Amino acid sequence: MLFLAGIWAPAWAQAPESLVRVDEVRLVPLNQSVPVLGRIVAQKLGIVAAQIGGPVMAFKVEVGDRIEAGQVVAELDSAVLKARRDIAAGGLAEARAQRGKALAEIELAKLDFKRMEGLRKSAAFNQARYDDSRQQVAIAQAGLRQADSAAASAQADLDLAEINLGDALIKAPYAGVVTERLTEAGAYVQGGDPMLRMIGDRELEIEVEVPFQNLAGLEPGIEVGAALDDGTRHTAVVRAILPSENPLTRTRTVRLIPNIGVTRRSLAHNQSVTIEIPMGSARQVLTVHKDAVILRLGQNIVYVAAEGEAQVRPVVLGAAIGGRFEVIEGLAAGDKAVVRGNERLRPGAKLRIAGESS
Repeated sequence: MLFLAGIWAPAWAQAPESLVRVDEVRLVPLNQSVPVLGRIVAQKLGIVAAQIGGPVMAFKVEVGDRIEAGQVVAELDSAVLKARRDIAAGGLAEARAQRGKALAEIELAKLDFKRMEGLRKSAAFNQARYDDSRQQVAIAQAGLRQADSAAASAQADLDLAEINLGDALIKAPYAGVVTERLTEAGAYVQGGDPMLRMIGDRELEIEVEVPFQNLAGLEPGIEVGAALDDGTRHTAVVRAILPSENPLTRTRTVRLIPNIGVTRRSLAHNQSVTIEIPMGSARQVLTVHKDAVILRLGQNIVYVAAEGEAQVRPVVLGAAIGGRFEVIEGLAAGDKAVVRGNERLRPGAKLRIAGESS
């Protein structure tokens, strides 16, 4: 390859200085990867069911509607439930009245017992009446405990009636999109019967089946490339590698958290996505900027700025790494490769590097 210098050097050795820009030849990490087809999956999807039984009064949403968490999607007939709530409220009021009566009886029994104690040293004291008075206090206190228990039970009945009444409003458990209505107004549903189906399309993950031989370069926290079927490119971070292998395909399921930027269309559950799975640990390779490489007479060359002049270096290149090429032969780390103004250079040309003082 020395014939290049021999041909060009004499004619250009005394040429005026050429203004150029340079970029350092440097080591960068190279991580070879293999594309694996995966899919986008919603973390939350499924059926919204009725909590209690009753006739469906109305639906509040249609298929395709976007709904927020807690939004009412359907309403059951609540007339019976309101009546049961009112009965429970009446039972609680009665129990509280009985408790008030028990408190009054305790006060009365205590007053009688106090009077009997005041007569203990007098001739009018009657031991039998004293014992009866003390027993009446104990009976009244037992009556209060019974009234407290009845009031607590009545309060629980009212709470349950209120819960059932609230459950007559069917609410979305998370934000998403309605994909199917599974019953209609006028139908009677039991507790647990499906009302509609929805997908939470705001909380998405990527699921991919990775061949066992490609798992060496994966671990939780590793960032990989991801490409959607609309042509846009993104990234994803490995969240988990499931400890179960498919014996037929020799693959393991990997879940990734997507970092999706701008897309040409909205994402969907089960949408295809291509994941760049690293084939192993990254290795350091010597690279040169793509703009430094010139093809002349069928040979890739790079001009290097050294001692104020252009030196031509024939190079052997490897893989492309972003905006750079892997250098297999011809350059060394730290070389200043000319990336601007190199189109008309000849070996030996005097150089003035942009950004450096003369």
